[in-house]
Amino acid sequence: MASAKKEEGLSLRFLGAARTVTGSCMVFRHDGRTVLVDCGLFQGSRSLEALNYGPFDFNPAQVDAVVLTHAHIDHSGLLPKLVAQGFKGKIWCTDPTAALLEHMLADAGRIQESEAARRNRRHDRAGDTPFEPLYTAADALDAWRACVATPEESWVEPAPGFRARFWNAGHILGAASVELEVGGVRLLCSGDLGPDNKIFEEKPDAPSGFDYVICESTYGDRAREPVTPAGRRADLQAEVRRALARGGNLIIPAFALERTQELLFDLGLLMDQGALPNVPIFVDSPLANKTTGVFAAYADQLEDTNGANVFANPAFHFVNDVTESMRLNAMSGAIILAASGMCEAGRIRHHLLHNLDRTDSTVLFVGFQAQGSLGRVLVDGAKTVRISGRDVRVRADIRVLDGYSAHADQAELRRWIAARQPISGSLFLVHGEQGALDTLHQLVAQDCPGLDIRLPQIGEAYALAPATAAHRTATGDPALVHSLERDWQNAYADFATRLKRELADIKDARDRQHAIDDMRRVLESYKAHKAQRADRHRR
Repeated sequence: MASAKKEEGLSLRFLGAARTVTGSCMVFRHDGRTVLVDCGLFQGSRSLEALNYGPFDFNPAQVDAVVLTHAHIDHSGLLPKLVAQGFKGKIWCTDPTAALLEHMLADAGRIQESEAARRNRRHDRAGDTPFEPLYTAADALDAWRACVATPEESWVEPAPGFRARFWNAGHILGAASVELEVGGVRLLCSGDLGPDNKIFEEKPDAPSGFDYVICESTYGDRAREPVTPAGRRADLQAEVRRALARGGNLIIPAFALERTQELLFDLGLLMDQGALPNVPIFVDSPLANKTTGVFAAYADQLEDTNGANVFANPAFHFVNDVTESMRLNAMSGAIILAASGMCEAGRIRHHLLHNLDRTDSTVLFVGFQAQGSLGRVLVDGAKTVRISGRDVRVRADIRVLDGYSAHADQAELRRWIAARQPISGSLFLVHGEQGALDTLHQLVAQDCPGLDIRLPQIGEAYALAPATAAHRTATGDPALVHSLERDWQNAYADFATRLKRELADIKDARDRQHAIDDMRRVLESYKAHKAQRADRHRR
């Protein structure tokens, strides 16, 4: 008598946001079914972005469903690629997330197309293999059409054997934590968690008592001073007044989704109260303008607005046309909000090109800057950066305002994890850089003695069973892990620019040539050393 096919246990593989912040993607498999939680874009260094172009670790045509935590591109930005490569299932998300994705994904597709075209036009790439866009705007709209808008706290079945429901994550409009029940295992994926005192959103909420909890750790090493909405507006007022007093522009790299709308809300209130002069505020982001329309449509779901459209302020100028955007180059004394928030794409790079070298301008960062991103390089104090093939000196005033973070800080993360207890299996800490993960791990271990805590590497896989610590079944992929390290190209751009200036400072032409010859010999000796090591290894 033939034995029945043995049912597969539940497995989990981390393919993004593991010991890094972006690229969120978790693959759950059970009994021949595959469900993804998130399918996000890697953002940051060129090495990290290159991961977006590699093959999926699974066959998209064999994925049954995607359950999406929220609309940010580092969680949703590879959905168009997934669909273009054969995914035929549904994408389950909250109603506001579906509304936002119509614009977010289409914009991401246009950016992919325009970035590929721009790189192919660069003179320093003449003769290189042409870039192909990761996906197109048409692919993006196909992904949006696969969305199934789902109410919070209502059970759905995204695939046979999988039950899921959404809980408010307090991060952005529509953001949710995902509860899953699969094969007798109960688990919770936090998604991105918001802070306690956030404009528009209520505090995060979810049940307790899980086998496994997967929690973000973005600010696991950062304890912010408690901030109230009034205190945050006071800090913003001080920064704006400081910038305007310098006489130049105030450039704010702002995420098109949520951060732009929060800033507009507070800037409008400050101007209405007479706390700020009535200066023009330009929102130079077609995507931000469209998502602001979504926020207006969901005004009745937003805290602090009393159901009113707070974005219809005469000081706000929503810029869509490219020609109108270029006219802002001649401005001084204006406030310009432009995406992207980490300065990796979009019109913000255009404004940085025209303002970083101005001593009277200010660049104000109001959000997390991932390792390797241009924003992180600027925040870390670079004197020169490379934008679109050009070296740009940084003479503008670089400022940081932490109060607008959409992420829970260290104390809030600890409280959220404690409120999910008991956790009978394992706690996975993800979506954080190594320092944040290590610090939060240490603190949670003190808070919850005996709790099994894992810091998965990208590519690692685990077997999950009820009330049992996770069992690792596959280690991280070394090539993927290496991609998370600081990218060499940012360091090279800074080194190359400084090198040219320092060589020019050598007045004697012969000494200058000797310095160049010495550096060339260093590179040649390193190359020879590597060749000798490879030869010894072959023997």
